[in-house]
Amino acid sequence: MREPAATVGVLALQGDVLEHEAAFDDVGVRTRRVRRPSDLEGIDGLVLPGGESTTLSMLLESSGLFAPVAGGLAAGLAVFGTCAGMILLARRVVDGRPDQRTFGVLDCTVRRNGYGPQRNSFEGGADPASDDLEPALGALPAVFIRAPKVITVGPDVEVLATGGADGAGEPPAPVVLRQGRVLAATFHPELTPDRRLHRLFAAMARPRAAQAGR
Repeated sequence: MREPAATVGVLALQGDVLEHEAAFDDVGVRTRRVRRPSDLEGIDGLVLPGGESTTLSMLLESSGLFAPVAGGLAAGLAVFGTCAGMILLARRVVDGRPDQRTFGVLDCTVRRNGYGPQRNSFEGGADPASDDLEPALGALPAVFIRAPKVITVGPDVEVLATGGADGAGEPPAPVVLRQGRVLAATFHPELTPDRRLHRLFAAMARPRAAQAGR
């Protein structure tokens, strides 16, 4: 029997919603925009896109989505956070607002705007440190826009790629992390034609769809 296809929700309160939808369309995955709690029903994975992390935190609260998303993550919903989305997943945030809330499902410390303000945004490469990111294809192109920087990672966190060196003496840092069904990148993979991270997340979401189809 054919395995049921996954449906990935894309948080559509702010950020690169269209770009993530196009990326998943390229890898044959259905998407659904998530703006209210009822939109979470039946999805197999959720994308928290880039944007402004404190604004996203407040919008999650005002839309009534924060608690349902937290409940879904606690129940094993696969999640993929990019840039600001990674901040929302991190357990500890440096230089965030005191009232900023995160889901705390990724055991890492990130520094908000860790590479500097908007004018310090840059493009670089992310070197795969896992076979799951197909190292034979070379570095992943990476767009860093007011990106968070990973300071520490916990023992259960896999570093899937390193990079982030901007030519100003910065050493490579972890830029793609995975912990169980949580995937996060400090950069914006949806802004490049490379679909390795979206394929990986589709595979992470697939087992949940298969279980639902039994």
